[in-house]
Amino acid sequence: MPSKLLAIAAAASCLAGSASSLEKVVFGTNWLAQAEHGGFYKAVADGTYEECGLSVEILPGGPQVNNRALLAAGKIDFYLGGDLLRAFDSILNGIPVVTVAAIFQKHPQVIIAHPGQAETFEDLKDLTLMIAEFGYQSYYQWMIAEHGFTREQREPYTFNPAPFLVDERKAMQGYLTSEPYAIEKEGGFKPKVFLLSDQGYSTYSTTIETMEETVLERPEAVQCFVNASIKGWYGYLYGDRAAADEMIKAHNPEMTDDRIDYAVEKLVERGIADSGLALTHGIGAIDPQIVEDFYRKMAAAGVVDPEFDWRASFTVEFTGKGVGMELKPK
Repeated sequence: MPSKLLAIAAAASCLAGSASSLEKVVFGTNWLAQAEHGGFYKAVADGTYEECGLSVEILPGGPQVNNRALLAAGKIDFYLGGDLLRAFDSILNGIPVVTVAAIFQKHPQVIIAHPGQAETFEDLKDLTLMIAEFGYQSYYQWMIAEHGFTREQREPYTFNPAPFLVDERKAMQGYLTSEPYAIEKEGGFKPKVFLLSDQGYSTYSTTIETMEETVLERPEAVQCFVNASIKGWYGYLYGDRAAADEMIKAHNPEMTDDRIDYAVEKLVERGIADSGLALTHGIGAIDPQIVEDFYRKMAAAGVVDPEFDWRASFTVEFTGKGVGMELKPK
């Protein structure tokens, strides 16, 4: 472990008291360490988890890592969910996964176009859209059902932006916080970016998931983890990120300060975490009406079974209490 991280860990331990009294939990993320996970790293770095009794290990995801399977197998305690579709899928497959917090009120999924080729979302219908398989089976089916896009205009995306960069009649999927920045650097131009949440794609994202058994048998640990994570996110978005960013870079050496700065700027600018119900009830809040709206849209698009119990996929027990709101600048 780098010396800076050792210092961080030592300081946090001193603040929390004896480490032996802490309940150890493992939090698995869905991808490599990045700014989109920053609030969780902040809560580790500044001892917020330890203040309420938890010793948290963050287990990064990646292309060869399936932390979601580890959650179902009881090998980890909490998991960073990508969106509500994964939670729906778990319930449909008889896996009692429960979403206990929704850190991102808006999904950062975007469609990216060359400047001058699409001034509105509707204009994207005239372009070839590079969409990966999961996107095609999820949000693109909603785009077809609700907005009139076609299967024929979709081209498989292999996470190589080169075809997009050389052909201005192509658009591509991406994340608000990453691909637009990479395109600016590689292509030398500022792309047009369309956030799907602005068009009605209403899923939450960057959720905290755990097993139903954990909710029932360890509610204090769940509440502690949720509260500390929320405080971590307020601190990361609006406070001193230095220690958390050092941890992110230690877990993912390819992450750089400029990429992190860009991502955080976009998260704040577009209200990805701090908007909607979060404005009045705090980051992480879950609105059952939003969950139902997304479920009905996905059912109408043929993505999920229209008859399953979508209510089993989440609980509002641990959020919506205004935790951490005092950390936001007035």
